[in-house]
Amino acid sequence: MPVRHLALVVGLTAALTLTACGSAAEQASPTCPNGTIRFGVEPFEDPARLTPAAQVLADALSGALDCPVELTVTEDYSAEVLAMQNGRLDIGIFGPLGYVFASKRAKAEAIASFGESDGTLSSYTAGIWVPTGSDITSIEQLRGRSLALGSVGSTSGDALPRKALKDAGIAESEVKVNYAGGHPEALLALVNGAVDAAEINSQQLGSATDAGTFDQSRFRRVWTSDPIPNDPITVRGDLPQEFKDAVKGALLGLSPDAVAEIGALLDVDPPGPLVAVDESTYQPLFDLAETMGLTEEDA
Repeated sequence: MPVRHLALVVGLTAALTLTACGSAAEQASPTCPNGTIRFGVEPFEDPARLTPAAQVLADALSGALDCPVELTVTEDYSAEVLAMQNGRLDIGIFGPLGYVFASKRAKAEAIASFGESDGTLSSYTAGIWVPTGSDITSIEQLRGRSLALGSVGSTSGDALPRKALKDAGIAESEVKVNYAGGHPEALLALVNGAVDAAEINSQQLGSATDAGTFDQSRFRRVWTSDPIPNDPITVRGDLPQEFKDAVKGALLGLSPDAVAEIGALLDVDPPGPLVAVDESTYQPLFDLAETMGLTEEDA
């Protein structure tokens, strides 16, 4: 073989070897182990508003980790839990109770949540509302009435209102419960007069009031819960520790601007940086699931 041809072959072989090594190294990157990070968000708000807000956070995370982040707003709470369990999501935002189930089924680990401007963890409350002209003045008077709840497995839109009924001595069979399909739908059922009462959490209350779809002067709250720690951002437990550490570091290092839009939908306004959380932060929700006898089928 002529010398120049041999040199060319050797050069091409070396280049291909380096390219292959580079690709392998890129795939092995702790911040981008599979070339894409799959990010799921529960449907706590109308997807038309939630998707662009969550995309801002996804894009910021992508930039921080130098890895494409693929965003999915799931169909419902249980679909997100199942997707993470089956390895189709790497990180996800769950409602507090959804996180309880995801931790059991997918070993989801809570790593960050939404902070107030003073750096403290934000929270929200569940509530039950009725029209101002209603004769219902307390949760005890819901016996025999219709109540719109959000979605099965929702913390504020299902479990906490049901626990409030139980604590008031009302059997679930004594209330006409209608699962509307989500927080916006439950609120709409009340606005349209389809039910006597509806769950409206403080997040949906703020969002709908700002959007002009809910006039608080026409309704009043007859029950409210204790504060609930805001939704955790979680990472799938079977992923490499390097990746989990990298995601946590990236999230905690994001500016408030990166989380402002989705934070506003969670009633965090003005927002602060994301704050670190762990399983102990949500222990009251683990206790709630046990008290109510909730299982993974309730997600």
